[in-house]
Amino acid sequence: MRLLGNSTGKLVLAGAMFASIVGLGCSARVRYYDVDHRDYHYWNGHEVVVYRSYWGSRNEPYREYSSLNPEEQRAYWNWRHEHQ
Repeated sequence: MRLLGNSTGKLVLAGAMFASIVGLGCSARVRYYDVDHRDYHYWNGHEVVVYRSYWGSRNEPYREYSSLNPEEQRAYWNWRHEHQ
């Protein structure tokens, strides 16, 4: 009986640790500074939708934001301010 209780406690502790790590990953925010407009933008689910819309309007193959050079990133933020 005591062995069962010890195993259960370890399992509960492991689950709590896992949940806290997953929670930290979800709450982390990535933010980008827009030089031209002097403001910050948080990259979240809504921004992903808007970013995909940006690529749809350009009729070009989709590219990840992180693969864009700084000039292309600035072009996106300029478009973003025009289409809020």
